[in-house]
Amino acid sequence: MTQQGVRRPADRVSALAPDAASRRTGSGLDERTEERTAKEREEEKPASGGPADPEAARRRAERREQRVTAGVTELEQRLADLLRGGLASAEQTGYAWWDETAARMVDAQAPGLAAKARELGAIPASGPGWPARLLEECALLHLLAQGWLRRDRLPDALAATVRSRIGLPASADGPPLRDSWLVLAQYDTADPKLTVRRIWLHGTDSGHTRLVLSYGAAGRAPELSLPVGHILEADLTAFPGAGQLRTALGERYAPPAPAATRPEGLSTARAMAHYGDALREDPWLDTVPVTLEGVVPAPGERPGTWQLADAEGDSKTDPAADAALPLTSAFLARPGLWRLIALSGGTPLTVFGELGHRGFTPLTAWPAHPGAPVTLH
Repeated sequence: MTQQGVRRPADRVSALAPDAASRRTGSGLDERTEERTAKEREEEKPASGGPADPEAARRRAERREQRVTAGVTELEQRLADLLRGGLASAEQTGYAWWDETAARMVDAQAPGLAAKARELGAIPASGPGWPARLLEECALLHLLAQGWLRRDRLPDALAATVRSRIGLPASADGPPLRDSWLVLAQYDTADPKLTVRRIWLHGTDSGHTRLVLSYGAAGRAPELSLPVGHILEADLTAFPGAGQLRTALGERYAPPAPAATRPEGLSTARAMAHYGDALREDPWLDTVPVTLEGVVPAPGERPGTWQLADAEGDSKTDPAADAALPLTSAFLARPGLWRLIALSGGTPLTVFGELGHRGFTPLTAWPAHPGAPVTLH
């Protein structure tokens, strides 16, 4: 991998839409969507105040799917108009056009599409090369829209992924997996309405890496908190969808306890191959969790950039040895970069983080010698 970052493969669009050349869901529903959903739930309740009527719930689901389909159809037309008029028009119209598109997707009860439209609205102001980035993201959004319109022809797991990316609610319904889960990382993201806590867990027996989300009101920390480097014996239940890593935390059999263990890691080349495999399951993935082993932070080719490179490997005999992973610009702006450099001191580390087309974001690092993990976020 070069300093340009991991590129999302363009040929993945053919998985759903043969004509696709011609596409962290928002953290919550918009106010209008919340109001409408609450109203419909009230309509479902029988007069006696008992449990919701299953038939009413079915009719509500059908009405929502009809709204989503109408919204997706409108989105496709808007994207076609944008491309027909030229991407330069996106810079001229500014953010207002995308904000209006997002509002229309909220009205269609598709919060995932609304969140994506808002993200696309910021691309024209993102610096040189923005037209290529906007075109790529429009293609992915088109792919998602086509996936929804053709959902009855998709495998069940992929159809569930499309529903999740559109923003339709889902419940964890897989079989519980009991394991001793090592807490790899925990960090919060916040917006004006919600605080989202992301907790990455690694099963010491299963080898699976899974995500648990916890929510809190704006300005308040979510209730669930698990110390990094501790082990928790518990059940995790998966959410539906191809390549889905999100799980719900179930029964806990013991409180978290400090652990001397650390996850096994990959080389940078194998990490990139892992990301490519994950995109086959879910083409809309921004990042995948990856543990790198035996890597050192080093300056990149361009001034001010940094990368993680394999400590061992000869590029003359192993071309993959040059596949260093650039660190994301967001991480470079945080103090975690200097903690990472100081922890390494030129010696190889084990580093867990999120790998995507923008690069690698380290979240936790373990020193070469026995020692406690260091959080980097």
